[in-house]
Amino acid sequence: MSGAPEAGGWAATHRRSLTDAEEFWLEAAEAVAWDRAPTVALDSSAAPLYRWFPDGRLNTCFNALDRHVSCGRGEQDAVIHQSAYGPSSRLSYRELTERTARFAGVLRAQGVQVGDRVLIYMPMIPEAVVAMLACARLGAVHSVVFGGFGAQELAGRIDDAAPTVIVFASCGIEPRGVVAYKPLMDEALTLAKHRPRAKVVFQRPELPIELDEGELDWAQAMSTARPAACVAVAATDPLYILYTSGTTGRPKGVVRDNGGHAVAMTWSLRNIYDTGPGDVFWAASDIGWVVGHSYVVYAPLLAGATTILYEGKPVGTPDAGAFWRIVERHRVRTLFTAPTAMRAIRRADPDGSFARSADLSSLRSLFLAGERLDPDTYAWAADLLGVPVVDHWWQTETGWAICANPRGLDDLPIKAGSPSVPMPGYDVRVLDEAGRDVPVGSEGAIAIRLPLPPGALTSLWGDDDWYISSYLDTHPGFYTTGDGGFVDEDGYVYVMGRTDDVINVAGHRLSTGAIEAVVAAHPAVAECAVIGVADELKGQLPRALVVFKAGVDIERELLTRQIVAAVRQAIGPVAAFREVSVVDALPKTRSGKVLRRTMREIADGKSPTVPPTIEDPSVLDALRPLLRPTS
Repeated sequence: MSGAPEAGGWAATHRRSLTDAEEFWLEAAEAVAWDRAPTVALDSSAAPLYRWFPDGRLNTCFNALDRHVSCGRGEQDAVIHQSAYGPSSRLSYRELTERTARFAGVLRAQGVQVGDRVLIYMPMIPEAVVAMLACARLGAVHSVVFGGFGAQELAGRIDDAAPTVIVFASCGIEPRGVVAYKPLMDEALTLAKHRPRAKVVFQRPELPIELDEGELDWAQAMSTARPAACVAVAATDPLYILYTSGTTGRPKGVVRDNGGHAVAMTWSLRNIYDTGPGDVFWAASDIGWVVGHSYVVYAPLLAGATTILYEGKPVGTPDAGAFWRIVERHRVRTLFTAPTAMRAIRRADPDGSFARSADLSSLRSLFLAGERLDPDTYAWAADLLGVPVVDHWWQTETGWAICANPRGLDDLPIKAGSPSVPMPGYDVRVLDEAGRDVPVGSEGAIAIRLPLPPGALTSLWGDDDWYISSYLDTHPGFYTTGDGGFVDEDGYVYVMGRTDDVINVAGHRLSTGAIEAVVAAHPAVAECAVIGVADELKGQLPRALVVFKAGVDIERELLTRQIVAAVRQAIGPVAAFREVSVVDALPKTRSGKVLRRTMREIADGKSPTVPPTIEDPSVLDALRPLLRPTS
């Protein structure tokens, strides 16, 4: 297993990945253990449906577990489960391999074979990781759905994936208390047309349940199961389906393959996150999100690192020092979380007293993604921690960073407000409405020239046409990211927000992201969102919703005057910016994305469908009277 970073620095590496993609990715693939090593990197015969390493065969679970045991890492921690609600635990690579092989035997006894789907509905517990890896061990396709996800949305995923087996826990634990999963699962199966062959239930001591016919007890099934060996599959075979909410109401099942995914995850952990065998890596995300798939489970284990599985929140479980205590206790080298987590910590502890009192000497870098990182939060975190704070940009569909500052590859300058530079295989362009490259520094739609690199989605589950129409038709030959921004003279990319977050004020196209950056810089503001609302005279007007930092005491009229003046100076009077509303909280998804589109539609007098991934519906309900148009 090669752990060495790329030679030649970022510029040479990125250039070679585009001009000699075949050689570049075949070399990267040498870090993966293959049953049959690929001789061809890219199959373009069915373009735009590209396939990576078409003649390769491997098993992802073997790469994540068995090979580390065989090379002497069996007693190293593989997973550290840190729970804010009860006992924590550790699993060595040997223990995790044994449990995974045995649970693969449980699934195999229920008839699960190569290509079958298994739906996993579990909280952040080690058994969820075991279930995912057991599917990969058999060559089955897992589809993880957030534990506690709504029954109707869960039913849609059951019908789309048609799982042979469903694995779920009896409950999850949230700050508000225990959340029973079985009633949600029962309702979902009442709504769904598909019927799984079996259900396996992991009983948590906080809420043991009575099992119905066709439901197997996890512990009992494990006690009699025969361990299953790894099954080699084609590199192009699917590893997992991860659903995103589609605009039509039908969930989009993003498909990730085995070979390209293993290569991309292995390359990225070393070269982007500067993490290798034996290091402790913590992605503070849920396994229901793509970050959880890529960097809680697969990348750290593929690289032979130790991964932290955290069941808790950045604040309130019990306080704003939770993250820093975990970094100190487990000697975390790299922390990856969302900007919204940093903003929540900063709001509760603006002076950073918890961090300053902890021993964070092990921490080498903080990576942030999931929301645009405003320069003020960047500066706060960088000053507090004294390590590089790396904004990077990627999507569920890409599976890993489109743009980042690769700490294991090069020592590039960090520019506040930019996720830095494109990663290997990502030929990032900024296009106008006609699909032409815009001048350097000019804003446009960010697109990626095909093919996408290994690790990106290969299609949508069961619907290649939907994949093409959703992502590839707008600009033929390009993947449309849906984000707008620009590239500066140094090649740094600036992502200003979704293209539908560009507002038109009396004929002037303005980025709400640019306005947000100005609002967020005010010393009283912990976090903010700027949305465009309909206006009879100017078409649209920007409106800011701001959340105060803890302990801030400022008159709201004075705050409004100061922020309006700052926006006028930075953006100009053309923004016609004059509305600032102070709120207790912003509505977000569980991954920390602010529901700007939902708020904008409410402000425009519409009745939007609230995304099922919303963290706390009561926050949005509290804002509705404020957002609704008065006339």
